[in-house]
Amino acid sequence: MNKFIGKWKITEIEQWYLDYIDLVEHGYFLFDDVGMGDYVFGTVSGFINCRFIDDKGIPGVEFSWEGISEMDSECGRDWFELKEKNQIYGRLFIHNSDDSWIKAEKK
Repeated sequence: MNKFIGKWKITEIEQWYLDYIDLVEHGYFLFDDVGMGDYVFGTVSGFINCRFIDDKGIPGVEFSWEGISEMDSECGRDWFELKEKNQIYGRLFIHNSDDSWIKAEKK
């Protein structure tokens, strides 16, 4: 079974405080077994299209996303790699805007 499948609670994002990340509900990324998923953090939410990878023995996931932030359309790309059994670390890129490192743990 793919280690990324399931819901991952966001624990840190470089550019935002946890109070913002959990503003509407606990911030998360969800990956399913067919390369799709969704996410929520702060006022940002949307869907994911992902590819699971293995880079030199390190499991990872790369994905594009599309959604809304305060009713404005946004899109971008991200990647995560598995750091420990239930922790992932990666980078969030918002198209024509911010980028931040990001951490999450398995729910």
